Amino acid sequence: MGKLLVIAGSDSSAGAGLQADLKTAQAFGVYAQTAVTAVTVQDTEGVHLVHLMPPELVQAQIEAALGDIGADVIKIGMLGSGRIAAAVADVIQHVSLPLVLDPVLMSSSGAHLLDEHGVAVLKTQLIPRALLVTPNLPEAEALTGILPRSPHTMRNAAQAFLMLGTRNVLFKGGHGAGDTVRDVLVGARGETVFESPRQASEQTHGTGCTLASAIASGLALRLTLEEAVARAHRFVQDAIATAPGLGEGRGPLNHGHKG
Repeated sequence: MGKLLVIAGSDSSAGAGLQADLKTAQAFGVYAQTAVTAVTVQDTEGVHLVHLMPPELVQAQIEAALGDIGADVIKIGMLGSGRIAAAVADVIQHVSLPLVLDPVLMSSSGAHLLDEHGVAVLKTQLIPRALLVTPNLPEAEALTGILPRSPHTMRNAAQAFLMLGTRNVLFKGGHGAGDTVRDVLVGARGETVFESPRQASEQTHGTGCTLASAIASGLALRLTLEEAVARAHRFVQDAIATAPGLGEGRGPLNHGHKG
C-alpha cells in the first residue's frame, strides 16, 4: 500500500483541503496521514474564518507521521502563513521523499490564504525542494509575474519555475478560456499536454487540492510522473461529471466515483 503525508488546511465543508486529499487517497487505495496547518470555516459559497495552527504543532504532526508509519510521498497544500511555511520547510529539509507542492494562495471564492512571507518561503525554500509544483494560472502569475495563457507566456512561466528550483511544473487549466481544459506538464523531459472538454459545471470546489493529491497518490503507487498526472487529470474530470450537486455555491466533487 502506498503511503502519503498531506500537509494542508481543513475545510469544514469537506470539499477541499485535507478532507478532499484523504478522500482522493482512499479512492486510489493509498494510506494518507495529515498534518493540519489551519482550521477553516467554509462552505460552498466561501471561506468565512481561518484559524492557523501553531508552527511547532505543525512540525510535531509531521515528525510523528514520518517517524512511525512513514510516507512514500509528501503533498503540501494550504500553509496559511510564512511562519508555518518556514516551519514545514525546516522539518522536511532533510527528508528525501518526492514532494508535490500545490501553492494555495487564494480560495476559489477570493479569500487570501497565504501572506507575503509565506509566498517568499514558497519561492526560496519549498519550490526548490519540489518534484512537482501545481499552480493554477493566477497562482503562476503571482509566483512568477507571468500569466501563462499563450504557449509563449507558458514557456516563460515554466522557465521561471524551473529557475526557482522545481524539477517539474504543472499548469492547471481550469481558469483558462475555451472549450478545452488543458493541464500542461513541463520539466526536463519537455512538455506534455492533458486535455478534456470543458464542463459547464459549478461543482468545482476543491479541484486543485484533488488534482495534486491524486498525482501524489499515483506517485505513491510507483507510477511515473506522466502516468500519475494523466490518471489524476481523468479522475478530476470524472469527479466533476459525477458531482452530487451539493450546496448553494461551488459544490464539491464526487471523490468516490468508480471511473
